[in-house]
Amino acid sequence: MKIGFIGCGNMAKALISGILSSKFIAPNEIIASALRLESLKKTESELGINITLDNKAVASKTKYVVLAVKPQFYIDTINEIKESINNDTVIISIAPGKTMEELENAFSKDVKIIRTMPNTPCMIRAGMTAICRNEKVNDDEFNFVIDVFKCCGLVEIISENLINAVVATSGSSPAYLFMMIEAMADAAVLAGLPRDKAYRMAAQAIYGGAKMVLETNRHPAELKDMVCSPAGTTIEAVRVLEKSGFRSSIIEAMTACVLKAKQM
Repeated sequence: MKIGFIGCGNMAKALISGILSSKFIAPNEIIASALRLESLKKTESELGINITLDNKAVASKTKYVVLAVKPQFYIDTINEIKESINNDTVIISIAPGKTMEELENAFSKDVKIIRTMPNTPCMIRAGMTAICRNEKVNDDEFNFVIDVFKCCGLVEIISENLINAVVATSGSSPAYLFMMIEAMADAAVLAGLPRDKAYRMAAQAIYGGAKMVLETNRHPAELKDMVCSPAGTTIEAVRVLEKSGFRSSIIEAMTACVLKAKQM
């Protein structure tokens, strides 16, 4: 089999869904393990991939092994599988806070490591993944993993020292946006819109705004100014957001996110 996932939670399923949607890897070339057979059976039924309760089987049967467990379980998982991998195995980390040096030390031997930071929109092939590698990963292996994550959205190659900033910028940020959509919908309902329409309109507005930034290459401030007519409704809303510390709140939240990632 080509690629294995040790751990099959939300992030792993998001990645697998993106990979399968793109048809880059067939379901029979993917295997996933987890602690509970019930959840694995559900994943098998939904995605058609191979499943197992044995982490060592995933490590020994696949070329590319994605460590998709919680960061606090990484060391125990590595201790479990380190004798099952071979010299050609490529370990893919998706965890914040675990450096490639730490992972290699945990394996107690030379090992090929690719560190990534994806986000949950990978599930709908609209994800953002940052990626880096250690010196043992060759170009073909690195390019293959890049192509895997491209199945799920955009990919940026970065240096490892920037990973914690990525956690706050794209890894965790969907949660901020979901909160914003919820708040916008609540305000819309207060103003009289039906809730289903409020959610749809708020979500589409954020989607459209993000697409404008990506496709026009214009500065976000310039795009904001395009909406703010003199003495208009938008600039009034912007005034209130600035008074309430909107930008500062986002900066402080992301700074806290970066600090937490460093502590993990």
